[in-house]
Amino acid sequence: MRHVVMCAFVLVMIYPLIWMVVSSVKPGNLVLSEPGLTPSEVTFQNYRDGWNALDEPFSLFFLNSLLVSVGSIVGNLVSCSLAAYALARLEFRGRKLYFAITLVSVMLPLHVLVVPQYIFFSQLDMVNTYFPLLLPKFLATDAFFTFLMVQFIRTIPRELDAAAWVDGAGPFRIYWSIVLPLMKPALVTAAIFTFIWTWNDFFTPLIYLTSTEMFTVPVALNSMMSSETANGVGALFAMSLLSLLPVLVFFVTAQKYLIRGISTTGLK
Repeated sequence: MRHVVMCAFVLVMIYPLIWMVVSSVKPGNLVLSEPGLTPSEVTFQNYRDGWNALDEPFSLFFLNSLLVSVGSIVGNLVSCSLAAYALARLEFRGRKLYFAITLVSVMLPLHVLVVPQYIFFSQLDMVNTYFPLLLPKFLATDAFFTFLMVQFIRTIPRELDAAAWVDGAGPFRIYWSIVLPLMKPALVTAAIFTFIWTWNDFFTPLIYLTSTEMFTVPVALNSMMSSETANGVGALFAMSLLSLLPVLVFFVTAQKYLIRGISTTGLK
């Protein structure tokens, strides 16, 4: 009986996704007039129309999102791992205070920082560029990943650091040759979350990107929604479905690493 109830909840949860898949192959005038899951007519014209619905082909928006996502992954892995190593291993004045500030910053909502950040990047003439989206990633602003890596580094025996120190290794060499290779589960977890959050991020690109050729996929979908009529809903659903595929593929292929990373980062 529990399995029956759970399967019923699963069907309720995935019904909107199934409906979007079916609607993406319906003619535009039937999407809203025939809301069922059995289309009376099947067409793939929505994909062709949606691909060229804006001034630029949708392939450009996918490339833009991929560029921002990969850059964000690199920035988070480099900066957050360095910050986490310093907070977990190095001894310096105010280390506990800095770690406390890092934890407090996790609780700050993004919208609190929007206005000062926009003014800052506007004064640097970086609006309508990818610098506002990528530069914070290289400054360890995602405190959640820093905390995650700190917890993982604390599980690594300090005897390894001491042995390397005796052999003449400095702090950076210890980080690069010993700590970083052992942090693979935490790094993979951070990479997965960064990709999913960055690919799906709509608010930040909407603020800083103004020209169509710079749009990421969520902003492009929003432009389609603003410009399409009722007959163009099918094209919107078709492009929305395509935008979900990279996230689904990435999550399915990396799911085992995600579970392993979370279970070994001091949370068990």
